[in-house]
Amino acid sequence: MNFLGRTVGGRSSGGDRRWYSVTLVTAAIAISYFDRQTLPVAIAAVQHNIPISNQQFSYLQSAFLLSYAALYIGGGRLLDRLGTRRGFLIIMLWWSVACALHGLASGFALLLAARFLLGMGEGGAFPAAVRVVAEWIPAEQRSTAVGIINAGTAIGSVLAPPLIGFVILHSGWRAVFFSAGAVGVVWVLWWATSYRNNDLTLSTNTLDARLAAYQLSIRELLAFRSVQTIVFAKFMSDSAWYFLLFWLPKYLYDARHFDVKQVSYYAWIPYAASGVGSFLGGLLSSHLLQRGYTLDKARKIALGLSAIFMPVVMLVPLVPVQLAILLFSIAFFCQQSWSGLIMTLPADIFPLSAVGTVSGFVGFGGAIGGAIFGIVAGHLLSHGFGYGTLFVLVGTFHIIGFLAILLFGGRIQPLRSHDLLEIENNV
Repeated sequence: MNFLGRTVGGRSSGGDRRWYSVTLVTAAIAISYFDRQTLPVAIAAVQHNIPISNQQFSYLQSAFLLSYAALYIGGGRLLDRLGTRRGFLIIMLWWSVACALHGLASGFALLLAARFLLGMGEGGAFPAAVRVVAEWIPAEQRSTAVGIINAGTAIGSVLAPPLIGFVILHSGWRAVFFSAGAVGVVWVLWWATSYRNNDLTLSTNTLDARLAAYQLSIRELLAFRSVQTIVFAKFMSDSAWYFLLFWLPKYLYDARHFDVKQVSYYAWIPYAASGVGSFLGGLLSSHLLQRGYTLDKARKIALGLSAIFMPVVMLVPLVPVQLAILLFSIAFFCQQSWSGLIMTLPADIFPLSAVGTVSGFVGFGGAIGGAIFGIVAGHLLSHGFGYGTLFVLVGTFHIIGFLAILLFGGRIQPLRSHDLLEIENNV
């Protein structure tokens, strides 16, 4: 079997086909991040019709993240059972309709329900993305592929402030949600006509025939120390990320007194930096592999460099707004470098039959962290604490996650039969 270039149904399936699949998924991730940013960016306009306090705003984000967390696992398992093509189609169609439903809201309860449904759909996006990488991309290029896909988060987030601001100013806030939902439906049609599963190609980490054929149960997967550690690291890092992602526009409205136009002009800059970080973090790890570093060292060096600069966000309340935007940009760059790398690990370690499920566990941990800290943030802001306290907290989370990987995660390397025998004896 030639992974790098073989024929499927008479069509070439070489490099072009692999990277076309990555492009499809990058577009989907861009749409997902645009859709989840619709409410945070439009919140000032929405509040003219629907009163929303800081605590209620935190509930809206937590409703998204709780359903997102649950469906991260459910979506990952669904993808492992239905296959990438059919599973991703269902997931994308669901969240596009849910996004459009925001535009019909007349009160807080309906917004809460729409936000919950949006999280349900988007929960399967990254497990699907990692499955595409596991199906099509060899190990030495995976971190680059995931970095490109993760850069889609920046594309969606960069486009959100100016486009949402433009639509609000010309058509009102409800049109934002209807338009975003329609774009998602267009992607569904593109996916349905373009993508084909590559199930016959095994990830290079599944060449052990016994392991490739073995279907790991959820209990067996959770017994791996590497899974537990990656989930914890994602829990910590995404507690910071979702706070920065969802609360940046509101921070600019509340603490820096921006209006919709100013948010449209400036809020995209940190998100643009996150896209560069997504790509360069994966590229660095791939470069280290090509230079002869082991998979373990290549991933951990890149993760460490991503984590070490996150504390700069602690300085945000102490500096002028221009420098604050720069500090946000550094933090967003490092966070998305980290995120792309950590979401590569399931494909590095586990066989294709388990990649979606393990990715679901990892995403679940991250979303739960974001949901919990979002509620904590809303509570603290509603009880006299300032944003400075929150920035001090989030500045430490990536460091804690990286130390956990170093101390408890073990070596990052493909799973083999002897690992499986150990799990079978313990479960």
